[in-house]
Amino acid sequence: MSAIEFGLDRLLNNPELRKPLHGRRLALVAHPASVTARLTHALDALAALPELRLTAAFGPQHGLRGDKQDNMIESPDFVDPVHGIPVFSLYGEVRRPTPAMIDSFDVLLIDLQDLGCRIYTFITTLRYLLEAAATHGKSVWILDRPNPVGRPLEGLLLRPGWESFVGAGALPMRHGLTMGELAYWFVGTLGLDVDCTVIAMHGWLPDAAPGYGWPAGERSWINPSPNAPNVSMARCYAGTVMLEGTTLSEGRGTTRPLELFGAPDIDAGRLIATMDALAPDWLLGCRLRECWFEPTFHKHAGRLCRGVQIHVDDGHYQHPWFRPWRLQCLAFKALRRLHPDYPLWRDFAYEYENDRLAIDLINGSPLLREWVDDPAATPADLDALSRVDEDAWERMRQEFLLY
Repeated sequence: MSAIEFGLDRLLNNPELRKPLHGRRLALVAHPASVTARLTHALDALAALPELRLTAAFGPQHGLRGDKQDNMIESPDFVDPVHGIPVFSLYGEVRRPTPAMIDSFDVLLIDLQDLGCRIYTFITTLRYLLEAAATHGKSVWILDRPNPVGRPLEGLLLRPGWESFVGAGALPMRHGLTMGELAYWFVGTLGLDVDCTVIAMHGWLPDAAPGYGWPAGERSWINPSPNAPNVSMARCYAGTVMLEGTTLSEGRGTTRPLELFGAPDIDAGRLIATMDALAPDWLLGCRLRECWFEPTFHKHAGRLCRGVQIHVDDGHYQHPWFRPWRLQCLAFKALRRLHPDYPLWRDFAYEYENDRLAIDLINGSPLLREWVDDPAATPADLDALSRVDEDAWERMRQEFLLY
């Protein structure tokens, strides 16, 4: 028996836990990483239980089975060919469930592997589903999974008015909660009147080496989205996701997406040296390596890029010291120092938003961009600003911790 049991496995292994679901219509929200310890997909595992009645399923961004490789590609509704139930897309014509979708179930089971980063859209989907369940009197069960990057928190809090599909609420970029804990946070802070149950994990040790959040050696890593191929990516993501709002490649179209960044026209060696000169403490816990890569699709496709890879998978990785958000902020600042007029910020329609810059949506305010673009602003200035938010979040999240 594994030392850790995820929420899905506990539900499957414990008939007593399932009793309240008998005779009720069930819907499942899942993606490719929604698997049992034996790697059976949650939809198939739950459908195999004769006393449970699955009447619908939902797929978030990238789809129930992970059908969409690139970012911001919508998925259609369809009928599951094996189980014959409707599969509704929450990243297509709608992002909130319609009343007709809600009418297809009594209890909604949510089994989504998160990456521990505010911008990951599964968090927003969680909020939207909880709000819809509260409106329509439906029950929600969260089948909890690990936060693969553990408890560290980092970044500025999203500011009021900056909510979006990549910003579900006043979270820092790296929030340090599981999906179950986030569900309770949403219910509590939004004042939702909803029947919400979390099937908690057994044996999750978020501070234990070598995984520091992910049960390394116990559970296989399954991509929760196509460009989340490993724990290294998850560790870097709270910083490298900001590259989506820039003209720099985040490595989409390579085999190490969101672990590296670059462009054809930057000097990566000088960039690393400038980062080290500006704020060496922000580079602790990892190693940076100058590299070359040629994306096969997405930004700079087919062009040779000079870049930086962030290495967090060897003995030099120090979990308490690694701060990916600050590291990536520092890269932007160093690039501004080297090339004041570099066209860094990408102006395009981002996650259904046309009127606000992507970098601001990602950060939940213009504060980070303004710091990068201000020649007089120092790393100490951003550190002071973010520490206030981080300390406030540390206090806020305490009452919602389950582990």
